[in-house]
Amino acid sequence: MLESWTDVVPLMQAGYHAELKAQTDALRATETIYPPSEQVFAALALTPFDAVKVVIVGQDPYHGPGQAHGLAFSVPEDVRTPPSLRNIFKEIAADVYDNAPPALSSDLTRWAEQGVLLLNAGLTVAAGQASSHQAMGWHRLTDQIIETLGREREHLVFLLWGRHAQAKAALVNSARHLVLEAPHPSPFSARRGFFGCRHFSRANAYLEARGKTPIVW
Repeated sequence: MLESWTDVVPLMQAGYHAELKAQTDALRATETIYPPSEQVFAALALTPFDAVKVVIVGQDPYHGPGQAHGLAFSVPEDVRTPPSLRNIFKEIAADVYDNAPPALSSDLTRWAEQGVLLLNAGLTVAAGQASSHQAMGWHRLTDQIIETLGREREHLVFLLWGRHAQAKAALVNSARHLVLEAPHPSPFSARRGFFGCRHFSRANAYLEARGKTPIVW
């Protein structure tokens, strides 16, 4: 399921992703790790390299029970929608649906299947401990994934929300791709510029201008 990525990302060609997953799987013997082992690479599995249109960069998986399932900002439908995702939906409602959106599921698999790579910078986390796997090596891998997309593909949209995501802008040639930055959608910062950023309509306008099918947000 990851062949499209292992074919082009040097660290994945070398098996680095498998080594990291083996390390985290070993930790599962004594502690709770999110997301479940089979969902660690869900973002890559659901959105093949050549299918990517939009990249949304998160920081870490959710660290509460049942929340993380391998897609940045997303939670399964039976889990309460986290505050950041609620704010994302508020912006989508205002930006795309004139404040009259359809029912929006908290499971963003539908985005991933349309070409939205929902990539967390870190792919695993210990239960209840935000950023606990930051030093494990995931960032080296995900930085190279972003860098490879920026180098090998053309006319992608990168949505970078918050300081940690915005640091990834240096990995992308903004003359070749559309890079949009805004504050993080968390309740602490959404009103400082995430609301009103219109990233979703701007992303679709960019895609349509280049003959690509827009995303149904």
